[in-house]
Amino acid sequence: MSVPTEHQAAATAIRPFQVSVADEDLAELRRRIDATRWPERETVDDDSQGVPLATMQELARYWATDHDWSRCEAELNRLPNFLTEIDGLDIHFLHVRSQHEDALPIIVTHGWPGSIIEQLKLIGPLTDPTSHGGSEADAFHVVIPRCRVTGSRPNRPPPAGTRCGSRAPGSC
Repeated sequence: MSVPTEHQAAATAIRPFQVSVADEDLAELRRRIDATRWPERETVDDDSQGVPLATMQELARYWATDHDWSRCEAELNRLPNFLTEIDGLDIHFLHVRSQHEDALPIIVTHGWPGSIIEQLKLIGPLTDPTSHGGSEADAFHVVIPRCRVTGSRPNRPPPAGTRCGSRAPGSC
C-alpha cells in the first residue's frame, strides 16, 4: 500500500479557483479565427455535406467580434469553482451546495463538444427546487466537472465553436 506524500496530498486537495483568461489569449483566439482559410461553398442546398459554410462563417464572425468572454467569465466566477488533481491533471469543477439540509449529491457532466456552461441552467432547479415548483425532497448538491476532452487547461478559453460561444438560451 502506498502512502501519499505531502506533495501528492497538496496536489489532490480541493482548491478554490477563479476563471481568468488573459486578454492576450483572447486576442490570439480572435486572430486565429480571422485567419481561417475557408473551403469552397458546399455543392448542395441541404446539410448532407455538413454544416453550411455560411453558418460556420457567421459563427466565426460572432466569436471574433461579438462574443463577450468577460461576461461569460463573470457568470462562471459567481459560482463556487474549484480545482483538484486527478491522475496528474488539474480538473476544474463547480460545486454548488443546496440550502436544503437533506439534499443529495449529484454529478452533472457534459459531452463533447460541450462545456460546463451548458449545465448552468440546471443549477437553480436542482439546488433550490422550492423556488422552481418542487419540494425540499427534490434538492441536490451539484458538482459539474469540466471534461478535458478538448485538451484545454483550466485557465484557457474553450476552443472556438464550443457551446460557450453559442447564442442559445442559457449559454453565456
